[in-house]
Amino acid sequence: MHFVRATRELFEAAAGILYPPHCAVCGRPLGGRAGVVCRDCRRARTRLTGPKCRICGQPYGGEITSGFRCMNCGDRELSFEFATAAYRSRGVVRRMIHEFKYRRKFHLRHLLARMLAEGFRDARCADGGVEAIVPVPLHAARLREREFNQAEVLARLAGARLGLPVRDCLRRLRHTPTQTHFHREERFENLRDAFAATGARGVAGRRVAVVDDVLTTGSTADACARALLGAGAAAVVVITVARG
Repeated sequence: MHFVRATRELFEAAAGILYPPHCAVCGRPLGGRAGVVCRDCRRARTRLTGPKCRICGQPYGGEITSGFRCMNCGDRELSFEFATAAYRSRGVVRRMIHEFKYRRKFHLRHLLARMLAEGFRDARCADGGVEAIVPVPLHAARLREREFNQAEVLARLAGARLGLPVRDCLRRLRHTPTQTHFHREERFENLRDAFAATGARGVAGRRVAVVDDVLTTGSTADACARALLGAGAAAVVVITVARG
């Protein structure tokens, strides 16, 4: 797997020299500018601003100034303190994640990792500190199919930027069906006891951040947080590139 990844990166580097670079999102020529995404696509990224749920980070379109808990998570006891992201999974941002995750545009990883790192600017991350990063794992069968775990790749790059250790201490115990076709309650049930913490000595007694590309209902993050707390983590927060 590492050989395949290294070969792909070498090919991408060679292609960047032999052919004019194009935006990884819209396909337009970059015109010699540094980066993998054009200026227009960068500007089109939807940032998460304004009111949002204090627990799951769900944006709210109305006018509200006090903290609130939304209908997505208000009737559930979630295992993580809160979830946050700097971007909304819409338009350009969703396309970037899709191109990286499913079309193997691995050269998008650095930009997405920077976007993930922006989520750590949430003031609540400083309150008590985040001491380690734990990526959401893929099942072995899914990892063989995709050849890389997008959460782990982004976690390691973001961790290097932030000076935080990455603890690969979660394991996916069963190959669950994709969450895409499930409703909210079905998503939580689908992931019940799907994760376990192994070799979690590096997170015991620490406040850790579970990271992934996108958070939708929070079912995956909740299952991961439950496993980490069971292994002795002091607290778990969730940080993703984007909020669905």
